[in-house]
Amino acid sequence: MFDISLIPAFKDNYIWLLQRGRQAFVVDPGEAAAVVERLENLGLTLAGILVTHHHADHQGGIGELLERWSCDVYAPAEESITGTTRPLRGGERIDVLGTPVEVLAVPGHTLGHLAYLAPGALFCGDTLFGAGCGRLFEGTPAQMSASLARIAALPDATRIYCAHEYTQMNLPFALAVEPDNRALAERAARVAALRAAGQATVPLTLAEEKATNPFLRCSEPAVIAAAVAQAAVNREKVEVFAALRAWRNVF
Repeated sequence: MFDISLIPAFKDNYIWLLQRGRQAFVVDPGEAAAVVERLENLGLTLAGILVTHHHADHQGGIGELLERWSCDVYAPAEESITGTTRPLRGGERIDVLGTPVEVLAVPGHTLGHLAYLAPGALFCGDTLFGAGCGRLFEGTPAQMSASLARIAALPDATRIYCAHEYTQMNLPFALAVEPDNRALAERAARVAALRAAGQATVPLTLAEEKATNPFLRCSEPAVIAAAVAQAAVNREKVEVFAALRAWRNVF
């Protein structure tokens, strides 16, 4: 298995660096400069790029990286991604630095959005965040709900490597949905301490997300009641999710 570390980018993006020996992959390189600096400082060669979706803050650095290193770019086949050499649709198994990685289709944020599942680690782009999920720019509530259910079905110990530091920003909404969720209150305190110390809240653990993320809790009575109170929807899971997402958009 490769080692994983983060490269901060822009205001709150995380580019993930996967390293084994002197070889490296990066996930969602929205900018090149920080990646180039890290690779050169560590004496690494870029062996590949994994892209979850087409938004500029996830692929904007690819062109410059390919000018320095010749490597494969694994990306959604249905989206326009700079330099793609390995178009993917989900269901494939690829080799990343000697580790088997499963490609998952997780549409919702965008239609072709992918996630990459390594042993014990999921790189999910903008599908799932700490205490939240991505906006539905292209997909439907049914698609995103199904994508989140697919992630939630993974082992609880799975570590979630999302692409933004949004946890602290998302927690007030989660608490508005479930004000009596003790695990949420405890998480808010832990996250506040981490951020005050300048530390990342990512990677996340799937177990904690299932206990505190309202978008993974659409079958919980308290979450259903909160959604119904907001939008007078029925209690079906997708309708609850759609009501929560609409509420979050204006929260």
